[in-house]
Amino acid sequence: MRRILALFGSFLFFCLAPGTVAGLLPWLIGHWRVQPDCPVAPRAAGAVLIVLGLIPLVESFARFAWKGLGTPAPILPTRHLVVSGFYRHVRNPMYVGVVAVILGQAALFCDSRLAVYGAAVWLAMHLFVVFYEETKLTHTFGADYARFRANVPRWLPRLKGWKG
Repeated sequence: MRRILALFGSFLFFCLAPGTVAGLLPWLIGHWRVQPDCPVAPRAAGAVLIVLGLIPLVESFARFAWKGLGTPAPILPTRHLVVSGFYRHVRNPMYVGVVAVILGQAALFCDSRLAVYGAAVWLAMHLFVVFYEETKLTHTFGADYARFRANVPRWLPRLKGWKG
């Protein structure tokens, strides 16, 4: 029952948080219109970046529910520290995925406003991670989180996954 509630809660939070930050707000900024004279190369790279961002984002949301028995939402946090899947490569795959989707849209539509928005979103996430989330996880998971934090980078994924 806990897992079903976690899956449902993760789906709702996915729609609300990344759906708003990486979907609704970029649409409000540029209405997903390609700028005039937008070359094909950045558009293709943008499409690839969107897909590459969605993969860890969706997988990590599901992993939080399935393995962690909770959601990314603070009101129903995980019971277990999740250190598998994309978390073996980077500590914040959901945030990395969201920023990749936004920057992918900036490239796909050749819209510099979305690039600026993506940078602002990353900065907000960075400040949240540094000043709240890492402190909370250290308090909640203690030595397990400290070991994870010492071996897995915050933002730039390591190529070989940590097997801790």
